Amino acid sequence: MDLTSYVARLREELAGAAELGGPDARELADRLTAPMESAFRLALLDALSAAADEITQDLAPGSVELRLRGGSPGFVVTPPPAEHAAETAAPEPVDTADFADDGAVSRINFRLPDQLKTRIEEAAGREGLSVNAWLVRASTAAVQAGDRPRTSRAPLSGQRYTGWAR
Repeated sequence: MDLTSYVARLREELAGAAELGGPDARELADRLTAPMESAFRLALLDALSAAADEITQDLAPGSVELRLRGGSPGFVVTPPPAEHAAETAAPEPVDTADFADDGAVSRINFRLPDQLKTRIEEAAGREGLSVNAWLVRASTAAVQAGDRPRTSRAPLSGQRYTGWAR
């Protein structure tokens, strides 16, 4: 991606604004834009980097990286792995019929961190569900997963065990 045309446009915009101040302002703008070219380029690179970060958040676990090659920025897009894409594309339906036998509904209040609430709202929005419907589905899936026999597994990275053993 060549930034030259964008930097040239910024120079033109600054020159146009300087025209309003007369010939002295125009001359000053001309003298200032040459040394400011590197600052213009850095500002554009910062904007591109921020955009890549935002896209990466929406694309996770895929990513978008901004890389410089010979002073020119370029994007490297890493799509999500195929197995993850299959998981997110078609989530396993959860049977809520087991929990809706008599049609009775209960209300529950609970506290959760703001960050988690935001993530829940985003997840519900991505799936086209209300927060309540999303929470019912997630709770049902968790309960059903708890009913399955557990298999032993190795401790997660970063877990520590302390104590005495014989």
